[in-house]
Amino acid sequence: MATVIYHNPNCSASRNALAVIRASGTEPVVVKYLDAGWTSAQLLDLFAAANVTPRDAMRTKRSPAADLGLLDAGVTDDQILDAMVMHPVLVERPFVRSPKGTALCRPLSNLLPILEKPLTAAVTDSVGKVILQP
Repeated sequence: MATVIYHNPNCSASRNALAVIRASGTEPVVVKYLDAGWTSAQLLDLFAAANVTPRDAMRTKRSPAADLGLLDAGVTDDQILDAMVMHPVLVERPFVRSPKGTALCRPLSNLLPILEKPLTAAVTDSVGKVILQP
């Protein structure tokens, strides 16, 4: 099984996760989920593997979640899941799958336990700011 990142290149958290994976010595499969979309089965499998619910995995900032009424307490996981299929941007990012596990890597430190190869040095962003330490 290869490491897979469900990636949005416009998201700094997603770009940072990709940089960390590469810095660890692994070239992941990159799935641009906003282009590819999701199925309910894919999301259910991903969420089960990461031990999160659809509500846990819902992006609430800079997404249509509020406009769609998904932040209301009475909204079911099935309703959230259906909305995520229709609006892939509702899925929080980044999710990473590796041979060591699956995680919603927000915060980025959630990535460390599932890296195929451990980090040996700090990872910095394009301006030299440390984004993650081993």
